[in-house]
Amino acid sequence: MDKYRQFIRGKFAEEELESAIIGLFQEEGWKYIHGESLHRRYEDVLMEDVLADSLRRRYRDLALTDSEVRTLVNNLKYIPSAPLYDGNRRTFWLINEGIDLPREDASLPAAHIEYVDFDDISVNDLLVVNQYSVTDKATRRPDLLCFVNGIPLAILEFKSAIEEGATIHDAWKQVCVRYTRDVPSLLKYCCVAAICDGANNRLGTVFTPYLYFYAWNKADDADKVSNGIGSLYTLVKGAFAPERFLAIVRDFVFYPDDGDKEIVCRYPQFFAATKMLDNICAHLRPTGDGKGGTYFGATGCGKTYTMLFLSRLMMLRRSSVLSNPTIVVIVDREDLDSQTSELFVTTKRFLHEEDVRSIESRSELRNTLADKASGGVYITTIQKFSEDTGLLSERTNIVCISDEAHRTQTGVGSKLKRTDKGVFTRYGFAKYLRDGFPNATYVGFTGTPIDETIAVFGPVVDRYTMKESSDDGITVRIAYEPRLARVQLSDDQVRKIQEYYDRCAEQGSTKEQIEESQRAMSAMSVILRNPDRIARLAEDLVSHYEALCSEKPGVVQKAMVVCSDRLHAFDLYKAIVAIRPDWAIARKAEDESKLTRERLEDLEALPKINIVATRDKDDEQELYDLCGTKEWRKLLDRQFKNNDSNFKMAVVCDMWITGFDVPSLAVMYIDKPLQKHTLVQTISRVNRVFDGKDKGLVVDYIGIKDNMMEALKRYGDDDEGSVDELSVSLGIFRNHLAMLDELMVNFNAAKFISGTPLERLACLNDAAEYVQLSKDFQTRFMGLSRILKSAYGICFPSGELTDREIAMAQFYLAIRSIIYKQIIGDAPDTEMMNAIVENMVAKAISCTGVESVVDAQKSEDLFSDEFVAELDAIKMPITKFNALLKLVRKAIRAYGRTNKVKSVEFSERLHKVVDAYNTRDDLQFTSEVVADFVDDLSDQLLTILKDLEEDKRSFEKMGITYEEKAFYDILVRVRDDHGFPYAEEKGITLAKEIAKLVNDKAQYADWSTRNDIKSQLNMDLTVLLYRNGYPPEWDEEVFEKVMEQATNFKKYE
Repeated sequence: MDKYRQFIRGKFAEEELESAIIGLFQEEGWKYIHGESLHRRYEDVLMEDVLADSLRRRYRDLALTDSEVRTLVNNLKYIPSAPLYDGNRRTFWLINEGIDLPREDASLPAAHIEYVDFDDISVNDLLVVNQYSVTDKATRRPDLLCFVNGIPLAILEFKSAIEEGATIHDAWKQVCVRYTRDVPSLLKYCCVAAICDGANNRLGTVFTPYLYFYAWNKADDADKVSNGIGSLYTLVKGAFAPERFLAIVRDFVFYPDDGDKEIVCRYPQFFAATKMLDNICAHLRPTGDGKGGTYFGATGCGKTYTMLFLSRLMMLRRSSVLSNPTIVVIVDREDLDSQTSELFVTTKRFLHEEDVRSIESRSELRNTLADKASGGVYITTIQKFSEDTGLLSERTNIVCISDEAHRTQTGVGSKLKRTDKGVFTRYGFAKYLRDGFPNATYVGFTGTPIDETIAVFGPVVDRYTMKESSDDGITVRIAYEPRLARVQLSDDQVRKIQEYYDRCAEQGSTKEQIEESQRAMSAMSVILRNPDRIARLAEDLVSHYEALCSEKPGVVQKAMVVCSDRLHAFDLYKAIVAIRPDWAIARKAEDESKLTRERLEDLEALPKINIVATRDKDDEQELYDLCGTKEWRKLLDRQFKNNDSNFKMAVVCDMWITGFDVPSLAVMYIDKPLQKHTLVQTISRVNRVFDGKDKGLVVDYIGIKDNMMEALKRYGDDDEGSVDELSVSLGIFRNHLAMLDELMVNFNAAKFISGTPLERLACLNDAAEYVQLSKDFQTRFMGLSRILKSAYGICFPSGELTDREIAMAQFYLAIRSIIYKQIIGDAPDTEMMNAIVENMVAKAISCTGVESVVDAQKSEDLFSDEFVAELDAIKMPITKFNALLKLVRKAIRAYGRTNKVKSVEFSERLHKVVDAYNTRDDLQFTSEVVADFVDDLSDQLLTILKDLEEDKRSFEKMGITYEEKAFYDILVRVRDDHGFPYAEEKGITLAKEIAKLVNDKAQYADWSTRNDIKSQLNMDLTVLLYRNGYPPEWDEEVFEKVMEQATNFKKYE
């Protein structure tokens, strides 16, 4: 058997890969035969003798006649293969469901015949055949076919693992383009397809777009995920082991009742549905507790299909336990209702249930479900259950599946509502749902389970995290780009935003705290809607989005702008339109001439940017008109999901940030405080797979990173790897740019930077020739530039790249483009090349003479000799000043975590320097004088840095801790502000006593929010100050600063 595994240590051609895979199939129990050894006509696709023998053997007790066997074979054989989808679907259902055969002997009842025995795997003939030629419109020879009882149910195509030019995309084209076109008589039988090259191995169907072929990375649920060559083993053992393969064909291949799709499950969907089924049956009432369990699946991983596969299993596979159950799919908002119902209403045949529909009203809910005996699959919203619903059914074979189970579907307990008329008990919708179905079993599906989810639905039965989803390619990775500093919020505003976050983290669920949060949001709105801030943010956003789109002009890149409320959204919308008035003009498409008449008919004329929000009766006219009616929002929904539409940017506040799928959504601009599950749900809008989209980008204008990291640890994975921060992409970009610089060190690119257009063109042509002088050199260049291109797409719009980096990246990517086109097709002519080069040079022309800047991340080296030397090496004074300014701000923020008072003092010193810098334009001097002026300010910044470092370490000389030093600084600051004498030694002694006092009170986790503890601390501190001779008139000021420092210290401890 070892010969089949040797390819993990060596290189294998396509034939050797094929041989190795056949060996793996044989290990799993499949028989093997070479296609050319079979005596058959190429026009004959079915192994008719094998099928006939299987039918006779399995139905020996029926004594089928030869004529009856021939009828069964012909029923399958003569299903038309044109159109292919219709033939494939008819063939699948015949194989899946079997057929009722009228007997030749009229005295005998019709016999139900199954072409495949799904219950007893051992009685089926399982055969893998390679090089099985088929003649239809042309003669084609697939690499491998999987026959079950003579029927080719699966097709596999291989490409060499060692030829870089031969990819699994070529294998996909071979199956899904060439074979579907040339041999539909074969493809009508194949319900599963796989494409492999040894390292990349993916499963799909003959109708699956390439992007939606996915690896099967686990053989069994308990296994660890396997990638690369390991995924070949898991594909064969996990999806093609006979019992598993037939389970997939039986219950996990979905054809909608109408349409032209075929869906085969992904491995997390298969394992989740089967595990959830077992758990539901174990907890079914009356013997169980009715908690069917929670499924924790990453947003965007296909939970709706998992619910569908689970529903089929419940309807068909556990009849002895579930007894033809009624399934109620519960969603909690109308947009999800539409999305889920659109899928489920096309599943009647798949679910073997005619009564599958959405429940549109409370009266329909009662009329449909009250006293229903069994069966039925219904989709409705949680809001349709109310106090008036009452008892609907006491049956135990009702299963309620809650979609997005972290929202309103956990409110089973009571809450008190206090009004002028008294205190009333109120319940959530979930309580009334359970009143309606007291003996049902409840199942929760969510991408962000909260504690209440587990309490209501039961423990997590299976999980599929954001990191697993992105690693498997089911969703794209999320790139995070912070741009808060570029918007330049004032320090005071930043402080208010941070204070708001702190309060939210401590927020409970009482009425008073909710009202407090709402008041805080109102105050936050004042900050976020500051006109100067809105104007700067709009300018930055427009620039960023246009740069993003310019990098991939052929790829649809839609954007979502998330604002805190409707007025904030309105302000930002107006500011963006003021910069780009053309975006407010209604069109069907950006370039209607590129679309066919049929595609244009699906479009409505819309502006490029629209607000998506509900209107209010008190709105001013413009906002009222922009928000529109419910029908208008439905139109916006449809058109935003249409990739041809002119509607490219949606400005939202609450709508569309959860449960809204638009694969072409490439970037999300966040200017709204978010946290916990809402934050994860929101940023997950950009993680859908789309052609040309390698990552979804989240641009942060408000500072959500800490909350995001905390949320991702809870809902993403144990690490923070599911967010690919800009800094990671920058590191990759700069590393590969440096390697390309080294590779091209002997080529002079100066003319590309500073020459005339013709000189630039000549330089580019010379560079392309230079790279191609050696095959090894060219291979290395193309490999490095490929990774550079991917990283550049993320880094360029961020504004973090230097002009030189942009110019050289454009240079290398232009070379790559020319070589790529020379390899793949006709080389561009002079006019085409000039157009490309002129566009790139326009962006790079101003880059000459730019120097690198000190890495602001190296905070631990701020005061080393190497740091000072590196700083002195920066010759441009303004560049040097800005680099230092960034470092000083960062150092002060860090110091503020342990010593609030001193950080304020250093902030005041910093503001004086910045104010002086901001008035430099008023100087009527030469550039040399201005440079000297800025250099002097840089020296002042460096002095602040050095003083700060000395102050941070001064506690050591004083013989106290840094915490005691912070309290000492408070005493000194109050003393100096009010001009009374108090000796340094007494201050040190008193600071130590204050530290002991605070630490004694801070041993309780909620000490800073409990009024009784704070009051006791205030009293004890007053006594302590009095005993140590500190003037009593300043007790309250000292207490306030001590509380602020103690709270701040414990927060960052």
